[in-house]
Amino acid sequence: MNFDQLWNALPNPAFLINENNEITAANLAAEGFLNTSVKSLRGARCVNCVKLAAPLEQSFQRVRDSHSPVFINDVEIGRELTPCNVQITSISRDETQVLLIIQPRLNVTGANHNTASESAAKTAIGMAEMLAHEVKNPLAGITGAAQLLAMNLPAQDLEMTDLIVSESKRIVTLLDQVEQFGNLSPPNRTAVNIHDVIERAQKSAQVGFAAHMRIVPDYDPSLPDTWADADQLIQVMANLLKNASEAAQKSEGEIRIRTSFDNSLRRRRTDGTESPLPIRIEFIDNGPGLPADIADDVFDPFVSGRENGTGLGLALVSKIISEHEGLVAVDSKPGHTIFRISLPTAPKPKGTP
Repeated sequence: MNFDQLWNALPNPAFLINENNEITAANLAAEGFLNTSVKSLRGARCVNCVKLAAPLEQSFQRVRDSHSPVFINDVEIGRELTPCNVQITSISRDETQVLLIIQPRLNVTGANHNTASESAAKTAIGMAEMLAHEVKNPLAGITGAAQLLAMNLPAQDLEMTDLIVSESKRIVTLLDQVEQFGNLSPPNRTAVNIHDVIERAQKSAQVGFAAHMRIVPDYDPSLPDTWADADQLIQVMANLLKNASEAAQKSEGEIRIRTSFDNSLRRRRTDGTESPLPIRIEFIDNGPGLPADIADDVFDPFVSGRENGTGLGLALVSKIISEHEGLVAVDSKPGHTIFRISLPTAPKPKGTP
């Protein structure tokens, strides 16, 4: 099989982008996805053809500079606002060229997104919630029975009852996460100082799971307020700190939290208008990086690179940020992983010029 045959056999839309961010090649899946011929795509600026609610050109340059892939999940593309995941990676033989691959997530047929796939997903989440609720009741009885047994056992026989109690508690924690993922209420959004939110999550983390980590703040003090639910954002920050802490698992582990303002990033709304997402928060750790086999699915539920990991923490991050009309992306290589969140600013009070 030659290169052209292999290229056109790729099931997902793929594009080669040159140093001027122009499309130099597109496969047959890309032609069908955009309903445009490869001939007309070749030489056109990518952002003029691929209408993606994400900062494509900035991401292209980031890949060229870092020589590591960038993954952007749960963004919308085209007039039909099809949800998709995006992977951008460098081409080793030509450092100026990058490869853009689009993975549609759902077969959306209308603006209301009421598809069979979406209905099935909601049904699965509902069943998981119900199962979690029902399983927690007998688990409480098992834990209580084990603790009563332990009161009458000699010290040398307590190992098994301790194991029952600890494993039951671990299962309850997992079930709590399943219920939390399904039952998260819509955000109650107000003007929020993002640094206050980060500090609250950081203080809690450093007396618990991140006690072994060095956390370095790198803030832009001039950032305006964001428009968000503070409690839900604390969940996001805590989950990202926990993810980085568990990945590092070493005394010299470091997490740098960097905030900045970038008014070039915009997200397209369902009504066709665009909203700026200038508030950027980055969690940068020096851990081993994401496993290659899950890197492009890391925000999906039940995808985890750790033994006994639930795979719900980053899925919850993606869900909350999406409901805040923001974006979350990851850029990972061994020793340097960045989780990047972009959020809108709070609307100005009435009467403010």
